[in-house]
Amino acid sequence: MVARSNSNPNDFCLPDLGEGLEEAELIEWCVHVGQRVEENDTLAKMETAKALVEVPSPRGGTIAELHGKPGEAIKVGAPLVTYHAEPDAAAPRVPAPAAGAGGNGNQARVAEPRPDSGTVVGSLGAGEDDGGKVRAVPAVRRLARDLGVQLEHVSGSGVGGRITRADVEAAASSPAVVAEAAFREMSPQTKTQPSRIPADDTNRAIASDTADAIRVPFRGVRKTIAEHLRHSVNHAIHYTVMDEADVSALDELRRRLMAASNEKITFLPFVSFAICRVLSGRFGEHLRRLNSTVDDAKQEIVQHRPIHLGIATDTDTGLMVPVISNADRMGVLEISRHISRLARAARERTIPAAELHGSTFTISNFGSMGGRFGTPIINYPEAAILAVGRAREGVVVRRGMLGVGRILPLSLSCDHRVIDGATAATALSKIIELLQSPDELLPVVRQGS
Repeated sequence: MVARSNSNPNDFCLPDLGEGLEEAELIEWCVHVGQRVEENDTLAKMETAKALVEVPSPRGGTIAELHGKPGEAIKVGAPLVTYHAEPDAAAPRVPAPAAGAGGNGNQARVAEPRPDSGTVVGSLGAGEDDGGKVRAVPAVRRLARDLGVQLEHVSGSGVGGRITRADVEAAASSPAVVAEAAFREMSPQTKTQPSRIPADDTNRAIASDTADAIRVPFRGVRKTIAEHLRHSVNHAIHYTVMDEADVSALDELRRRLMAASNEKITFLPFVSFAICRVLSGRFGEHLRRLNSTVDDAKQEIVQHRPIHLGIATDTDTGLMVPVISNADRMGVLEISRHISRLARAARERTIPAAELHGSTFTISNFGSMGGRFGTPIINYPEAAILAVGRAREGVVVRRGMLGVGRILPLSLSCDHRVIDGATAATALSKIIELLQSPDELLPVVRQGS
């Protein structure tokens, strides 16, 4: 693990690439020693628990030294790149961590939090306007849009005049804007959830491999996710209720809707819509409990009114959980389009970090891969998660008569501290009722179209 640091003014130290992350894994160098780079050229690709991030150069100069090798974890505040000394071109540095994190004795005096360097996610080059005057990464631009802040009127305090998150928040001084921002951010504990669960990286085996076994380092993203899942298992009291829905009539509606809209539509948008109807309290206020998160630090249950659906999405790099904000305000077609857009962005690794946070309820659609029932692990600090299995043909009973229909298996896992078994069973039965009654969905289908 790389954690070196010194007082060389030509060192560029790794900035915080996310929300208080302590380290990131070096995936690939995009430059080499002796290469001349310009400001905002990509230096390296780093992987955090959030996403794959391109780290831009804060200045122009010639590369003198690269610190670290692909596969190594580099501490935030440790040197990443050293430039050759040039007149009037000393590189700004991120404050190094305090002693005990790999620094020298002089660094023990650095106790204040690291300032936001403005390099949260993505390449800074993509954040400039046509005139090249406004410098802000996409995450900061998105925050400005959410808060109603015009970046053209904000002075940047980051490296090279970049506008940081702190600059935007300071500019949003209107009480109405602040209230809206607080609503969008929701509870603080939602920020601790992982954005994705990575697949095993067997190509990163360490040197001690033998003919009988391959050892994969338990670190970086997988270690972060493992710790999160362990925290969920240790804190949430998991239990699962399972049932099946006869979606024969819904399947006919789905096919008619695909023919009319010329769009591919799966069962997932219909399931998402049905969940939103149940979580909204339409069938009883007590069912809103499923749209909750747990603040263990304060020993509180945070029951949310807006419904922000996390949609577990399988990608080449692992499982990511994009979020459809305010899904309860959408129709089936609109939800379907959001699912397609977010899944595509997740697989292409272009999804903004802001769309990987804030879910209040998660759906895991493992049925597209196979399998009927499952016992999904709750996406802590949420209180419930629904797993959708593979739809199949099976025997159904209608009006006392046996027949063949389309059956969709569903598994609902809940935190028993928040949701009683009877509440979970009621919620699942109401979801099934909606899926078996396409007439309940038709008005929303038309609205979403």
